[in-house]
Amino acid sequence: MPSEKQCREYTIKLIPSDGGTVRNIHLTSRLFKYAIASLIAGGLLLIAVFCFAGYSFFANKVDKQTIEDLQNANTIQQEKLTELAQKATQLQSDLDKLNATEKELKSISNIDVPTTDDSSASQNVNTDGGQGGPVIAPDVQNLSEVLANLEKRVAIHQENMENLRQALITQRKQQDLMAEKSITTPMGMPTGGSISSPYGFRWNGTDFHPGIDIANDYGAPIRATADGVITTAGWNSGGYGNMVDIDHGNGIITRYGHASSVVVSVGQHVKRGQIIAYVGSTGFSTGPHVHYEVRVNNRPVDPSSYL
Repeated sequence: MPSEKQCREYTIKLIPSDGGTVRNIHLTSRLFKYAIASLIAGGLLLIAVFCFAGYSFFANKVDKQTIEDLQNANTIQQEKLTELAQKATQLQSDLDKLNATEKELKSISNIDVPTTDDSSASQNVNTDGGQGGPVIAPDVQNLSEVLANLEKRVAIHQENMENLRQALITQRKQQDLMAEKSITTPMGMPTGGSISSPYGFRWNGTDFHPGIDIANDYGAPIRATADGVITTAGWNSGGYGNMVDIDHGNGIITRYGHASSVVVSVGQHVKRGQIIAYVGSTGFSTGPHVHYEVRVNNRPVDPSSYL
């Protein structure tokens, strides 16, 4: 016979709230245990389903956010690559302009300033020839390397341009100095006419003539042969008569003697070709003419080399 424990039954009463018929559900001990186990298993399964659903929801949300972050990062990287590529193109354009300007200035000024640019980087490229090699997509690293190289070469050519500018300034100063020296160096005849007495010994060696005599009509204009400052203007008792001295700098003085009249004064600045006096025959003279001297460091030299 089955034991009392095995035959134990459980009754579940279902009582309606409206006072209706009460229903009884009889369960044996084994069925009751099965029912309790099923309820627990079902609850655990329901909890597991809810947990998995929650995990899947949050995992998908995280994956979506990660994908968006990666897409944003990729967009930023592409924008940076585009910006770097544009900067590289602009720098190359600036470098080409610097090269062209540098060559033009060297050609115009005839100044050859040595370049310190990498010769291999500045070689002429013939795009008509064969080309090849692996195709590598540009990235931030190789574009940055290209930019760094271009910036370095632009800086080098800017330095070359500065050196060329300094060379041009020096050349301009030299040209100005030469021009100044040119206008202050005696050149040409102070008046028209012909040379009536040369420089050097004359009259059978009895007299040394420190200049040349230029015969011309009485009252003809006498002109400065170079720019300078008047240091003497007026009568000279040493035989020159009315005389003008002009200091041209660099130790050079020109002297004009025997004038009928002088129209400049001491301290006055005169230009080449400016009238300073008029032909006469004052002082030790036998007729109207100009005694013309060129003195270097206060010693007379042959004026013929300045004519």
